[in-house]
Amino acid sequence: MIRIFLPLITLLILLSGCSDKKNEQNETPKPETRPLTFASDEAFLDFIQQAHINYMWDGAEKTSGLAPERMHIDGNYPENDADVITTGGSGFGIAGLVVGIERGFIPRTDGVARLHRIVDYLAKADRFHGIWPHWIHGPTGKVKPFGLKDNGGDLAESAFLMQGLLCVREYFKDGSENEKQLVTKIDGLWREMEWDWYLNGKDVLYWHWSPEYGWEMNFPLEGYNECLITYILAASSPTHPISASAYHNGWARGGAIRSSAVAYGLPLILKHNGAEEYGGPLFWAHYSYIGLNPKGLKDQYADYWEVNTNQARINYNYCKQNPKGFQGYGENCWGLTASYSVNGYSAHMPVKNDLGVITPTAALSSFPYTPEESMKALKHFYVELGDSIWGKYGFYDAFSIQDNWYPQRYLAIDQLTIAPMIENHRSGLLWNLFMGAPEIQKGLQNLGFEFLNN
Repeated sequence: MIRIFLPLITLLILLSGCSDKKNEQNETPKPETRPLTFASDEAFLDFIQQAHINYMWDGAEKTSGLAPERMHIDGNYPENDADVITTGGSGFGIAGLVVGIERGFIPRTDGVARLHRIVDYLAKADRFHGIWPHWIHGPTGKVKPFGLKDNGGDLAESAFLMQGLLCVREYFKDGSENEKQLVTKIDGLWREMEWDWYLNGKDVLYWHWSPEYGWEMNFPLEGYNECLITYILAASSPTHPISASAYHNGWARGGAIRSSAVAYGLPLILKHNGAEEYGGPLFWAHYSYIGLNPKGLKDQYADYWEVNTNQARINYNYCKQNPKGFQGYGENCWGLTASYSVNGYSAHMPVKNDLGVITPTAALSSFPYTPEESMKALKHFYVELGDSIWGKYGFYDAFSIQDNWYPQRYLAIDQLTIAPMIENHRSGLLWNLFMGAPEIQKGLQNLGFEFLNN
């Protein structure tokens, strides 16, 4: 694909906040277009959020209203993936629907109708002790195996899903009668999740269970990675809670989760599994924090605002330094996380797995932690690279200037964290909703956390 770089004057127009009445907040341009002027940075962020929410709104799987695992604009879906729902990605998308309703991108009545359809579908879909699988076949609601033995419950993906649903519950709890019915349905799904089953009789949560293979996947959830929310929800369950000891002995590994590593003068604080020196892929700072507010969140192991901010800044500084000399990297073009790569899906991260691939969601979903650096990256991606990396549902998943590689492909788990995390930067909406749930506050207290009480 040939990239056409826009002249510097275009970037200056965008940065200037040049007024354009057609682009005011209440008349946001259609996401498939790419206007180059906006009334303000706020109007620009409105547009960016709406474009990425559209993957969940207009691009949803037809039967369920949930998020398809992936979309390939430059070719057919692999293995009919148009019918494959991603559970975790749908959780991020559901949180995005709340943002869309709050900002007026989605009419409230239409949004509630979609959410009823989603929740009714999830109630009938395959569950395993109340836990959904990683993938669901959209037309039937049956499990689609994610791997040979991964054909049962996926605890982490289901945690991401319920995180989004609890944001919906809190948003509509004082609404109309129809909205309160939605709240009741979500509460029922929440109460049916058997978190304690996934302890496997031990003092640590396990990621997978299958009625056919049992615990053969043998994947204990030990920190630190993207799965903190799993323990928070498990400890907060009103019906099937886990004990605090599973968190401290399992997730925190009896205190061995702490790290003394420092990169670019920034302490890593917690040992990132498999990436102990420079931190893991940046989605570790995003997935658990769609609803869980890291500001003021502390326990005996870490201050989680510092953990996430430092990881994002280490990632930024690494790309800015660019020790491997990849073309395109710099202070305005940064962000390593799991995404497509030239030779397939890969968990990109500093030093250990840097393949010359930039993934826009890494910088954009880090807006709460690196607002100035993320805004510069957003404007660079949009203005200077937009001809190559922008489409109907916002930025394509990943690109490599080094390899002249610009696939027109989307991944739900990358696409759908952008709008929620930008919203948490702008208003704290989802953080306030999730942290306001009484069960979450009780669960955090049981685990020994300090947190901001809204």
